[in-house]
Amino acid sequence: MISELVIDVQPQIISIAVLEDKNLVEFRKEVRDLSFSVGNIYLGRVKKMMPGLNAAFVDIGGEKGAFLHYRDLGGNINSLNTFLKKVFSEKRIPPIGKFLCSSAEVAKDISITDILKQGDNVLVQIVKEPIATKGPRLTSELSIVGRCLIVIPFGDRVSISLKIQSDKERIRLKQLVCSIKPKNFSVIVRTSAKGKQASELDKELKILVKRWNDNIVKLINSKSPSLIYEETGRVLALLRDNFDSSFEHIYINDENMFNEVRDYLSLIDPQKSNIVKLYKGEFPIFDNFVITKQLKSKFGKIITLKNGAYLVIEHTEAMYVIDVNSGNRLALTANTNQEDVIVDVNMSAAEEIAKQLRLRDMGGIIVIDFIDMYEQVNRQKLYDSMCNFMAKDRAKHHVFPLSKVGLMEITRKRIRPALDFNAMETCSVPLGKGTIKPSIFFTDMLDEKIKIVVKKMGVKEFSLHIHPYVAAFVKKGFFSLNMKWKIKYSVGIRIIPDQSLEILGYKFFNKKKEGINI
Repeated sequence: MISELVIDVQPQIISIAVLEDKNLVEFRKEVRDLSFSVGNIYLGRVKKMMPGLNAAFVDIGGEKGAFLHYRDLGGNINSLNTFLKKVFSEKRIPPIGKFLCSSAEVAKDISITDILKQGDNVLVQIVKEPIATKGPRLTSELSIVGRCLIVIPFGDRVSISLKIQSDKERIRLKQLVCSIKPKNFSVIVRTSAKGKQASELDKELKILVKRWNDNIVKLINSKSPSLIYEETGRVLALLRDNFDSSFEHIYINDENMFNEVRDYLSLIDPQKSNIVKLYKGEFPIFDNFVITKQLKSKFGKIITLKNGAYLVIEHTEAMYVIDVNSGNRLALTANTNQEDVIVDVNMSAAEEIAKQLRLRDMGGIIVIDFIDMYEQVNRQKLYDSMCNFMAKDRAKHHVFPLSKVGLMEITRKRIRPALDFNAMETCSVPLGKGTIKPSIFFTDMLDEKIKIVVKKMGVKEFSLHIHPYVAAFVKKGFFSLNMKWKIKYSVGIRIIPDQSLEILGYKFFNKKKEGINI
């Protein structure tokens, strides 16, 4: 599998697309002046205590108070509060290596009011961006994230990613990190550290610790609310978390971002720095790599599958609801075992749904209404397949087996608002109202209709009536679309401009001028 990263830099928005074998699998849009990003550390002030929720609202500078739950205080909250008081009283940053960290664990059965009071200063980090009417969600267990390591101040533990399954490698990494870890810093070893040498991990660890030391000095002259540490931009964060040997190309249409990404790649993988390319093409970068077309096909309410089935995706206040429909698949396969056809439709739907969750970054509760299957072995097969399709998803998720009525539930952790992309276009007909399907797919749809007329209905000579504008496009050039259709399907087809039709309207007629219903 070949992975590519395409970055479209515009004055207000940066769009990031990840391609796997030319297919769009991830898409992100980052507002360049976004105030609150996951990973940012703030000096906040407790605005309001909520004993009933065992939580507090913290002012970090936004219109809405950020939410800090008791469970998110972390085991180092006592040390963190002591450190803050010492900084404000002495007006200096005590060396964390010489700081006496509290060894007392925070009890699980006490109230947040025993730890924090209204008006207290507190160091917090964003773990979930504002979504809808909710403010950011916070934690007091601060962390500085790198490619292979995560550094957590005011602790003294070393943890290894569970995805590293080799006992020998886990022991090696733990011994290695314990030998280079500075005092009063906990370290989480990420999956990317597998196989790394001591020099590589030591270099990254020093960079992360320096990053903490360089930013924490801002506390001396800060008043709440203040930004203390700003997380790496989303482009670099995506590279940090996802970059591996499968990445073959990174295309960027902005010189400043090109230099920034190339410098960062030189740091984490010098041998791959030459894969970063500055795009200077005539066409928009997303059009050149056929990303715009994929976006419009994958972000609509209705998602069509290759086998004729389709999905309907609805977003409610509480959850996402996805309905699986067979389309004309069952009608066209009347002589085939219906259970087998249903299994095939459900399997293809499950694969596409797993892609959609990742592409749109859908989170919370997702309920899928699959087509009913009567055999238990097929229901289990669908559940196992969905688990396999979701294995590529890095977001924390859980797949539940099918219920008795054929519903499958999936929970997926969401840290940012789900991506919304308008796949419809404004109607261009004079006096027309509303929206229409993207015109970029109209000729593709005509191709599918011609295929049905020829292959399934057996019609070899017919005329296609379309709007004059579309007819001019279809017949343009020596090797036109009209010519391609004639050669592809070995048929006699006449393109008739018809002004009575809408811009994306069409009609088929046989050689007797009788309408063909598809």
